[in-house]
Amino acid sequence: MPGVRSGSTSPELRRVQTVLPTASSKVASARAKLAERAKSPANSKAKGPDDQERRGKSGRGENDRLVPSARRRNSPPPLPVGLDTGRMRCSWITTNSDPLYVAFHDEEWAVPVHDDRTLFELLTLSQALAELTWPAILSKREEFREMFDGFNSASVSEFTEKKINLMRSNGSVLLSEQKIRAVVTNAKQMQKVVKEFGSFSNYCWSFVNHKPITNCFRYARQVPTKTPKAEAISRDLMRRGFQCVGPTTIYSFMQVTGIVNDHLSCCFRFKACSQHKASENNVRAESTLPDRKLSSPSSEDSDIREM
Repeated sequence: MPGVRSGSTSPELRRVQTVLPTASSKVASARAKLAERAKSPANSKAKGPDDQERRGKSGRGENDRLVPSARRRNSPPPLPVGLDTGRMRCSWITTNSDPLYVAFHDEEWAVPVHDDRTLFELLTLSQALAELTWPAILSKREEFREMFDGFNSASVSEFTEKKINLMRSNGSVLLSEQKIRAVVTNAKQMQKVVKEFGSFSNYCWSFVNHKPITNCFRYARQVPTKTPKAEAISRDLMRRGFQCVGPTTIYSFMQVTGIVNDHLSCCFRFKACSQHKASENNVRAESTLPDRKLSSPSSEDSDIREM
């Protein structure tokens, strides 16, 4: 370079060469510090739950780790558990359910019934669901029994117009006049069915080849309010003169009498009702009755369905 002797450096150039490395090193150092500060809050927040988790475990096994809050928020709510037994029940039974309703679920609902008087009672109570709820019906069950002579169909079939009017005038009447008259009519038609089939039980169970329909629903929203099988039974009952026996009423009747098992698969009663066998007396009684197959169950109803 002209004007500059080789081997010598001007004071100004030496100053620039000395200052520039120092400035660049300071900038790099500042950038590094800023980067560290930017990273440190995130790292501390990220490590916080882990540190708390490690402190909370205090020697517990790996399977006892705390569930992340996000996972807890997204997890489905636990199914209702009875406070008395700790058993898992269907989701429509809650910790606030009436004890009568809980007992009904645990002891009666979906248990196969073959006694004609009980079937007549449960058919009547299923018809009452159009006006009342199960808890309300169960709380007044004894009144229903007194009202309909213990659900003796032969006795109810002889109710006169005077008797019906007296029931209507009773201030504590549980059902509308239409439902009362339907119960009396159904009792009369039951007598005809018994003569034809040997028992009302034989008639009802003939629709499913005397074998309960076992569903395998996981959620309450999967349980239907009626099915093709219920519609078939409803049509045949109405053809025979029964009243207030629509498909929805009949499906409720099928559920409560164990003709269909709609306990959720997680419920402790599901397996018990699936394996429930008719009593030896019922088996012997039905073996002598005429086997009248009214309609063959479809594969949709007769097999176990898993939704």
